Amino acid sequence: MSDEQPVRLHCFAHSAGGVSVFDGWAESAGPGVEVRAVSLPGEQRRRSEPRVTTHEALLADLLPQFTGPPCGPYVLYGHGLGALVALTVTRALHEAGVPGPALLAVSACPPPHTPSALPDVRGATDADVLHLLGGQGAVPPGSDEGIVLRAMLPVLRADLELAKALEEAARTPSSTGPLTTPVLVVSSQANPLAPPTITDGWWQWTQGPVRSRTVPGRHFFVRGGRELPRLLGRACRVAGRLARQRVPVG
Repeated sequence: MSDEQPVRLHCFAHSAGGVSVFDGWAESAGPGVEVRAVSLPGEQRRRSEPRVTTHEALLADLLPQFTGPPCGPYVLYGHGLGALVALTVTRALHEAGVPGPALLAVSACPPPHTPSALPDVRGATDADVLHLLGGQGAVPPGSDEGIVLRAMLPVLRADLELAKALEEAARTPSSTGPLTTPVLVVSSQANPLAPPTITDGWWQWTQGPVRSRTVPGRHFFVRGGRELPRLLGRACRVAGRLARQRVPVG
């Protein structure tokens, strides 16, 4: 193996989720990749902190983690809400003139410019929220996923408010122009909220290459299984190798 530092894979969870969804990913991602699950305020390891619901609060919490001394190529990955978080951080680094990720990987998330399927929780009832996520087929009736959503509804509402804020902020044109970051879009065939056709829209969010992959499962395909972390591990190794080739020597 090379003496090079591993590529760090920073992972952001879906709404009402937590970093435990990434347990076991280190082994599946394979050699040369260091998996780092990033907790937001209010999530699992930080459950005593109030959840963030605004674009400004999110960046105030996260940006210091990515603006320190460079430590080699890294990748940002997010599922659902986590994809919007990863995009938000990537754009903020770009606007600040700070080196960003070698790859932005998103899954189960339409690009922000598309008509949103997310409810405006400021005026939605609990039934409205559950109907949207369960009634459209993303969560089959009576499934464990539906039970989890009901139990986590207060947290889910806060996360949906954050998702709305991030979508709105993303639609504001950047003064520094579009991203040049490569993007990997992962989707699943059985996810009506973010079908494989979402890949087409992500081309509008970067001048870099956009690649797509489809995996089995419904909306929460991030949970369990080795196929997704293996896919991201391979993508990290490729992105890291290409990023190092672009760095001038001497």
